[in-house]
Amino acid sequence: MKQLLSVLTLMTLACVGSAPLFAADDPVLQDLKVTIALQGFPCDEIVSAERNADSDYTASCRDGNRYHVFVNAQGRVVIEKL
Repeated sequence: MKQLLSVLTLMTLACVGSAPLFAADDPVLQDLKVTIALQGFPCDEIVSAERNADSDYTASCRDGNRYHVFVNAQGRVVIEKL
């Protein structure tokens, strides 16, 4: 019984501990983070992103920064700090 409890506890901790990894595997979040970094804006990790329209996102970073990331009429990526 004690061994079963240990196994269940380990499995629970593994699931809870890996939850942030699922978000990190999201290609949209990875692309947004790289795009923000390449434009020189600080963002340690994107915790959420909302799709506003096609090629138009609002991204929230773990450090509290929020950005509007979109493609303008000229086809250029624009990042506005919110």
